[in-house]
Amino acid sequence: MDITSLYNVNSNMIRTAARIQEAEAAAAAGTTINSNNSFSNILNSAIDNINLTNSYLSDMENEELKFALGETDNTHDLLIAMNKASTALQYTVAVRDKFMESYKELMNMQI
Repeated sequence: MDITSLYNVNSNMIRTAARIQEAEAAAAAGTTINSNNSFSNILNSAIDNINLTNSYLSDMENEELKFALGETDNTHDLLIAMNKASTALQYTVAVRDKFMESYKELMNMQI
């Protein structure tokens, strides 16, 4: 899976992951890329992404409760909240899967 197709997504985490992937490709080719990203920056981006996803999921649950209790009849807001939560969750799972794939690849490297 190539994450460069996700450049249009407005997320620092994807851009950071793409830079890491470019750095790995450059290292394999014997060239270097200047990068001032540290592991803590990547970790903070991942935590921010998870917090945003949790926020969207919470908003979706609140909209579902309002609709179920009859406090609102606006299905537009409900569908928007559901789609935001679904997209954010799919995005988070895709990034997690990519990191897990990278981790497994690192663990299988022979020193």
